[in-house]
Amino acid sequence: MSWRALGRELAHWRRDSLDLPLWWRDDDAVAPGAALDRLLATAAHLEVTPHLAVIPAAATEALAAESGFVAMVHGWQHRNHAPEGEKKAEFRAHRPLPDRLDEAQRGLARLTALFGPRACPVFVPPWNRIDEDMTEGLAALGYRGLSAFGPRSARATGGLVQVNTHLDPIDWRGTRSLVDPAALLAQVTRQLADRREGRADAAEPYGLLTHHLVHDAPIWEFSTRFMATLLDAGARPLTLDTETLP
Repeated sequence: MSWRALGRELAHWRRDSLDLPLWWRDDDAVAPGAALDRLLATAAHLEVTPHLAVIPAAATEALAAESGFVAMVHGWQHRNHAPEGEKKAEFRAHRPLPDRLDEAQRGLARLTALFGPRACPVFVPPWNRIDEDMTEGLAALGYRGLSAFGPRSARATGGLVQVNTHLDPIDWRGTRSLVDPAALLAQVTRQLADRREGRADAAEPYGLLTHHLVHDAPIWEFSTRFMATLLDAGARPLTLDTETLP
């Protein structure tokens, strides 16, 4: 696959006048810095609003003084509670449900205090892992949405709107640089075709997932070109808040 193949798929979307809502989620924010400056400058140039998944327990007043983004609740401490040998997770059923909900409540309270109306009540579980026993409790705490990774199977679960991310350009298990661009482009082209042809939920905003603190030059370059390509092809940039959660 190539950028040309992605362009052909996007041409089908234009031909059929299909709506492609697009959003950008960036995880693990805690404080300002050069990497965050670059993220915000890139987003401003593209005229999109990044959604920072902020780690509440570590978030600083200095981060709250920055502007140009929406803040989402990224767990509590981003601490792994999974037993040895299992995939990392902070909010799976390795701990009692009341303990997990207590931390989720503290996370929302912390971000609301820091960011005010820029705090979007969407829960982003660290490592994109969460068990279903939490969803109704999260809704009762005031959360409106849940964001993990991969095409959603349903619009809502336990009273929460699911707004996931779908493309992560980082090779976490290998080089920790950019995944093979051909593989990434094949993935997004296939995902968009699945939406267009009715095999996936075409109403779910398509989400790019990044981690600004660990980007190298190839990751920055791919992410910027990817967003620009979709926007130039007619994708609709989306900013999530309590009024626009789809």
